[in-house]
Amino acid sequence: MTSQILQNRIEKLEASTPARFGIMTAQHMIEHLIITLKLSYGRIQIPEFEPTEKQLSQKQVLLYTDTEFPKGVKAPGLPDTLMELKFPSIESAKSALLKSLEEYHNTFDEKKDLKTTHPRFGKLTFDEWERFHSKHIAHHLEQFGL
Repeated sequence: MTSQILQNRIEKLEASTPARFGIMTAQHMIEHLIITLKLSYGRIQIPEFEPTEKQLSQKQVLLYTDTEFPKGVKAPGLPDTLMELKFPSIESAKSALLKSLEEYHNTFDEKKDLKTTHPRFGKLTFDEWERFHSKHIAHHLEQFGL
C-alpha cells in the first residue's frame, strides 16, 4: 500500500470514530499499525525465535491464501488492556503512520534481502511483510469502516 492510498483511506478517521469490533479506539488502531510497521523494517526489534509448526501453519494460511485477517485475534505479547497512547492527537498519530510506511518502503528498497522478526511467524521477507501488512491494515481499516 502506498502512503497516498493509506492517507486517503484514513483521512476521515477521527478520534471519535467508533470501532465496529474490538476494543481499540481509532487512535489506538493507528498507533498499533505504526508499531507493526516499525517491527517490519527493524526499527523496533524483538528477539528472534523459531516458529512452531502451528505458527508456520498459521503463517501459510494467512499469507498464502485468501483467508482474511481474523477478528478478535490478539497480537502476541500485548496485554488484554489498551496500551497507553504515545501521540498527543490522532492527527499526529496519522502523520507518524504515513512516515513509518515511507520508512518501511525505504528500508526494504535499500536492503532487498532484509528479513525481520514477526512476533508470531518469525523471520519474514519483504514479500511476506507486504502480504501481512495488506491484510492487517485492511482488517483495521474495516474495524473503523474505512
